[in-house]
Amino acid sequence: MRKTSCLPNLRNLGVALRILIIANSALILGALILSDSMESFTHQLTGISTFAQPTLLVCLFLLYGCYHLLVSMSYRNAIVFIFILITLGTAIVHGFFSQFWIFSDLPSFTRIVVYAWLMSAIVLYYFNLHHRAYSPAVTEARLQALQARIRPHFLFNSLNAVLSLIRDQPKQAETALEDMADLFRVLMAENRELVPIAQEIALCRQYLALEKLRLDERLNVEWLIDDVPPDVLIPPLLLQPLIENAVYHGIEPLTDGGTITIQVYTKQNEVHLILKNPYTAQSKHLNGNNMALKNIKERLTLHFDLEASLKCKQVNNTYEVHISLPNHTKKINAQSI
Repeated sequence: MRKTSCLPNLRNLGVALRILIIANSALILGALILSDSMESFTHQLTGISTFAQPTLLVCLFLLYGCYHLLVSMSYRNAIVFIFILITLGTAIVHGFFSQFWIFSDLPSFTRIVVYAWLMSAIVLYYFNLHHRAYSPAVTEARLQALQARIRPHFLFNSLNAVLSLIRDQPKQAETALEDMADLFRVLMAENRELVPIAQEIALCRQYLALEKLRLDERLNVEWLIDDVPPDVLIPPLLLQPLIENAVYHGIEPLTDGGTITIQVYTKQNEVHLILKNPYTAQSKHLNGNNMALKNIKERLTLHFDLEASLKCKQVNNTYEVHISLPNHTKKINAQSI
């Protein structure tokens, strides 16, 4: 028996938009089939939409409210429950129109229910196919393939920095090697699920400590993270590649170095991550940074669909990356939606 992981996330904005698109496309197709002229098409579409749109919205509301129950059921029971909710939503809208409808051509309840069931079957079949195309195994492989890869120059530079410390500062060299081991352990791990933001921040601090060994006073970091709950969940290796790019494209080209500002805060039901670094004409941000940004955008889509965003902008001599994503505090599987 399949699990409810085959179901779409009915509380996801991207899923709701897909349902609306599929349903309205079917309405247009049905009106087109029943029409023999543009005037007839407009009349048919208006008549069908009068009942279909309220029914669709009420059903989406019911599915949203009952999603926590659906995910606790087996796939088969969840499908049955969905059809019960669709029937309930249809009955609510039909009952309302039966009381207040001023026209005489009110469709029968049976006709509307059958059409609603047919649309539900089409939508569920679409999401079932979508789930198979992005099965957990495929998604995991894609996520692992998309994980940020530390540039080879970082490894060589860090090793040289550690070697320079071994004789004069053995304790600091030992700490640096431990940071490197932790960093590469995360890179080699199966990073499929969301992780607490505290874990990502700790990893970034280790990375920056290694970069500080070679850049010394040229690298300054400002953390603005005091108001962030440590159990907020984000995709793994989300900040680290951005910080690496900030060091590589923003700090290294500057003789006197500069400051990287990392700000994380929550607002309503969203988590915002903002990273700022110096920008110069020699940084070549648009070329060197493009691959990492595409990488992160695709990973955000795999985790959150349309509910996450990544925006970049250059203001004077500062380059800024702003990521927003849903505020999750309970661990969930990263699966295709």
